[in-house]
Amino acid sequence: MASVPAVLQSEWTKIRTVSSTSWTLASALLVTVAMSAALCALMKATFDELSPAERATFDPTFISFSGMILGQLAMVVFGVLVVGTEYSSGMIRTSLAAVPQRATFLFSKIAVAAALALVVGLATSFLSFFLGQALLGEHRTTLGADNVLRAVIGGGLYMGLIALFSMGVAAMLRSSMLSLGILVPFFFLISQILSAVPKAKEVAKYFPDQAGAKIMQVVPEALNTEKAPYGPWGGLGIMLIWVAAALVGGYLVIKKRDA
Repeated sequence: MASVPAVLQSEWTKIRTVSSTSWTLASALLVTVAMSAALCALMKATFDELSPAERATFDPTFISFSGMILGQLAMVVFGVLVVGTEYSSGMIRTSLAAVPQRATFLFSKIAVAAALALVVGLATSFLSFFLGQALLGEHRTTLGADNVLRAVIGGGLYMGLIALFSMGVAAMLRSSMLSLGILVPFFFLISQILSAVPKAKEVAKYFPDQAGAKIMQVVPEALNTEKAPYGPWGGLGIMLIWVAAALVGGYLVIKKRDA
């Protein structure tokens, strides 16, 4: 029986020695920070062109995370690759032969990857915030303002949870290509399109990305957007339910099916 510390060490070795996973984490940080900075600079230059309602609901914290939409793509890829690569390469048979306790194998992998995703997510969130506020000039806020620290930490949690959700989906589907083929359109097409359809948007509000993103808002109706039927913590709770469901589904699949 493999010990948990040994399995954790093994999974850490796997992740850090695969260049694709390292690059996706680096991309998540760099792309998010760069895009957020660019949009903050643009917002400062065009602030006077905003409508009165948009100025009244301007959220300098939330605008600092504008690049998160691209950063979460890298986190999706990271989460999928962490789990799916072993299936596509056939190494899953070797891994399960070495660690027959499938719960230990899966959740050790997820624990190591989640810790990395959380560290990168928090670093990304804080860097995006500080650089974004510097570029916003007189429209900026501070980390000590009401609910700002919650939003900044929440940004890091959001990125980590996106990666966790992707790991669960990849464990269920057992294919990197299939997982990416579902997750990328879901987050970047279906969720965004449905949020613009009058009746469908009431359902889309409970999708993991839209619900989870509320934790990054300080102003509830930022930039004149519609008010959600839940608050920041409620939105994060909804996202946690999605993540838990994906991880349980992934565990059930790996427990009942052959490698």
